[in-house]
Amino acid sequence: MNNYTIIVAGGSGKRMGSPIPKQFMLLKGKPILCWTIEAFHRYDPAMPIIVVLPEAQITIWKTLCIGHNFLIEHEVVVGGEERFHSVRNGLASVKHEGLVAVHDGVRPLVSVELIERCFSAAEEFGAAIPVVPISSSVREVEGDTSKPLDRSRLRAVQTPQCFRVALLREAFELPYEPAFTDEATLVERTGTKVRLRARARGPGSGA
Repeated sequence: MNNYTIIVAGGSGKRMGSPIPKQFMLLKGKPILCWTIEAFHRYDPAMPIIVVLPEAQITIWKTLCIGHNFLIEHEVVVGGEERFHSVRNGLASVKHEGLVAVHDGVRPLVSVELIERCFSAAEEFGAAIPVVPISSSVREVEGDTSKPLDRSRLRAVQTPQCFRVALLREAFELPYEPAFTDEATLVERTGTKVRLRARARGPGSGA
């Protein structure tokens, strides 16, 4: 079975108060995006990797690859207005059926073990995502009132989100809605159940 990975890296760095996009910031001497790509390359050196970037950042990224002697082969695709459009653009470069992982470019510490578990679950069930328990207190707001929620029943969704390629293609035939904040939400609209795979907090949970 053919596996692919789409790495979406569209950050601007504004939330961190930096003029440098977060995916290009240095971590132990290399851009964060390099570490992210390396994580999936370690899982499967033969797996095609597709990196989705804003058009204005592609030349910068290619220059960084040369400057850091970063030689892992990957395809660069121009992103879109929202994450939905960026992932759809990346999916257009997937040439075969099989499985595809969608991962955030600024989560460089993802483990090979987690990648393997998510791919395996997607192969068996069609769709799988990693989640972590919520540790903070949370409240649901409605107008000027709010109520506490039972955090033991809540999970924070992370990446990689893994799917059968045919299933993700079907999901992206749906028209864009702002509610589609991740691929799992989109795939669920097709009637497919998404399997959750728990992951530990701490090192390896991403950036």
